[in-house]
Amino acid sequence: MPDPGHVRRELVLVVCCMSMLIVGLDVTILNVALPSIQQDFDASVSGAQWTIDAYTLVIACLLMLSGSMGDRFGRRRTFQVGLATFTLGSGLCSIAPGLGWLIGFRMIQAIGGSMLNPVAMSIVTNVFTEPKERARAIGWWGGVAGVSIAAGPLVGGLLVQAIDWRAVFWINVPVGIATIVLTQKFVPESKAPRPRRIDPVGQILMILTLGLLVFGIIEAPNHGWDSGLILACFAGALVAGFGLIFWESRHPEPLIDLRFFRSPPFSGAAVVSICAYVSMGGFLFLNTLYLQEVRGYSALQAGVAILPMAALMMIFSPLSGRVIGHRGPRPALIIGGAAIFVAGLISALPSGDPGDPRLFAAYALLGGGLGWVNAAITNTAVAGMPRDQAGVAAAVASTSRQLGSALGVAIIGSVIADHVTKVAPGPAFVSAQRVSWAIIAFCGLLALTVGGLTTGAWGRRRAQANAERMLAEAEGPSSTADAGGDGRDDELAVGRK
Repeated sequence: MPDPGHVRRELVLVVCCMSMLIVGLDVTILNVALPSIQQDFDASVSGAQWTIDAYTLVIACLLMLSGSMGDRFGRRRTFQVGLATFTLGSGLCSIAPGLGWLIGFRMIQAIGGSMLNPVAMSIVTNVFTEPKERARAIGWWGGVAGVSIAAGPLVGGLLVQAIDWRAVFWINVPVGIATIVLTQKFVPESKAPRPRRIDPVGQILMILTLGLLVFGIIEAPNHGWDSGLILACFAGALVAGFGLIFWESRHPEPLIDLRFFRSPPFSGAAVVSICAYVSMGGFLFLNTLYLQEVRGYSALQAGVAILPMAALMMIFSPLSGRVIGHRGPRPALIIGGAAIFVAGLISALPSGDPGDPRLFAAYALLGGGLGWVNAAITNTAVAGMPRDQAGVAAAVASTSRQLGSALGVAIIGSVIADHVTKVAPGPAFVSAQRVSWAIIAFCGLLALTVGGLTTGAWGRRRAQANAERMLAEAEGPSSTADAGGDGRDDELAVGRK
């Protein structure tokens, strides 16, 4: 007879994965619909970028706040509020009368979406406490991300071709309502024993940092990279970023606990996550436009063409979770980073428009690489973190994903806008395409290097030393002094063990 506790844990995982499903679907469905939205609203490349980045940027800015809100006010309650807001935003997007309205409604969606994945991951982390079982659950979580990305282009292509681009938002409404009901029935309420206070100054500085950076990158082709507005945006982002670090390092209960980043695996996971999702966000933006506007594919044909990337991401995410459970995250990060690097190389180096075999190989390698790194990122981010701050720790991983996606769309969209005013066949777009794939190759190489360096023996020793130091700091000044102050004694102690 099955263990009732095990069955309930599996039901909680299913409910949480449903939130990942609608959020993941929303990304790829909308990418396939971009050419139709551009045509309906006569939108430029930057208008298409904002349709995507209005969502990812708001999520990236609010994820840390949402994670701490879940820890403070209750994870189930926050999760349900997020589902309701996301569902409402989806309905509004489907009736948007213009591009500005659509971007605004996407931001409402994002407010709800910010309360879903980090809080759901926090719920999973607190329900699955055994490390191997948790790694398996996170692997399935990553697999659902792959399923949503695989289904998104196909479902989106069918809806756009059979009905209209507005139909891509309809699917979120019934799934969102069903998930709210199932959450109430199966998901236990939980809170952190000692949740941290809200940090409004840190939140504002984060919004300014990310918002000014992404705005500057997207709008630079329109205003000029050396224009006063764009230079002011980049300068403002830099000042706000340093201000954020200064404030958070001195705040007793910061929005972002900078002590986490003293752990090389944790910092490495953040860097790898940004690199991987720059690749994915940029790839989806580039190739949905390329397949439909340059190759003349229909929305459905474009969805089918992207399937190798999405399907292999779906296959390798659960496999990666099992490998991590037995061997740790390092092999998955190395394999994934190498696959992304090779995908970029084979698309960027040869001249001319890529043929079908080369395109298929690049899509497959990219999807496989993303599948390998996805579960490794999350596992590395939450492993060893205090369970009473699980929402915040999970939110760092999710924030880096969303930031990477926003930067990918912003950077590669700006590369395209620098080369062409309208996406169409010709040498100018081929040049933009090669530069974009070169950026993806660089991201893969950086992910491979950083992932390999930070998850080796040195990284594990530093992570253990940092965990002991954080514990000593939490116990009081006297314990901190006993711990050796700078953490070197902790590292030596771990080395002796």
